[in-house]
Amino acid sequence: MIDKLKKMKVGKVIVNPLMKDYTTYKVGGKALAMVIPDNVDNLIKLIKFLDENKIKWKVIGNGSNLIFKEQYDGVIIKLSEFKKLEINDTVIDVEAGYNLPRLCMKVAKEGLTGLEFAAGIPGTIGGAVFMNAGAYKSDMGYIVSEVTVIDENYDIKTLYNRDLNFHYRTSFLKQNPRYICISAKIVLKRGNTKAIMDVIEDRKQRRLMSQPLEYPSAGSVFRNPENDYAGRLIEELGYKGKNIGGAYVSDKHANFIINKDNATSSDVIALINEVKTKVKEKYDIDLIEEQEIVD
Repeated sequence: MIDKLKKMKVGKVIVNPLMKDYTTYKVGGKALAMVIPDNVDNLIKLIKFLDENKIKWKVIGNGSNLIFKEQYDGVIIKLSEFKKLEINDTVIDVEAGYNLPRLCMKVAKEGLTGLEFAAGIPGTIGGAVFMNAGAYKSDMGYIVSEVTVIDENYDIKTLYNRDLNFHYRTSFLKQNPRYICISAKIVLKRGNTKAIMDVIEDRKQRRLMSQPLEYPSAGSVFRNPENDYAGRLIEELGYKGKNIGGAYVSDKHANFIINKDNATSSDVIALINEVKTKVKEKYDIDLIEEQEIVD
């Protein structure tokens, strides 16, 4: 299979990549291979080949919301070569592999407002659309007007905002993972560059004060329950500092699990499950993970 992939020349092929090297948690074992396709045609060709040979596959961006187990018996497709960007007044056309914080800073310097919430989200455009990434009471659903996707029949289609079913940390794409985002159209507004940069800097300082950015993590572990905060519930349980192996509930923010001491994916998953169980027992609330555990 690896030889065939290489002969197809659809992009760079990495054999047995360690997924801890491609995720912000820095956990996860080997995958069969990673392919980095260099254009849409080769991406479609690759997916068809994997499907025809019944080989499991998964598309990733920066791996900032993923927990891979000790082995992934499939092929990882990384869209890091999909990074074209075009700015036409307030309309941004950007490919799925473009870095989200980088885009935030670029449009801020152009005096465009609406993306400030994303300055501290370490993902790509594709990943952000997929999970409807957000912060500070805003998210991608407010600014994405349409996305270009490859559907389950390998056709290239346009999905508009109304089709994307954006809700809190989810979207049509998350509910239908056979659809692959290859680019997005984002519509922003004109604003004052200094005011935009001031907001970004203020929020950066708040993150530094309140989040454990010095350790590998994947941001908030759980969605906030309606009219409450997951971090508050976990802190009230006395779980700040709780650990399983090298995975710890952060002392700084209880809705962060950090890789403090060479954690394994099993450590992280076990701690997530324990926290969920304890919150259910005490508050009768089912916490829902923002992060995806990849089988």
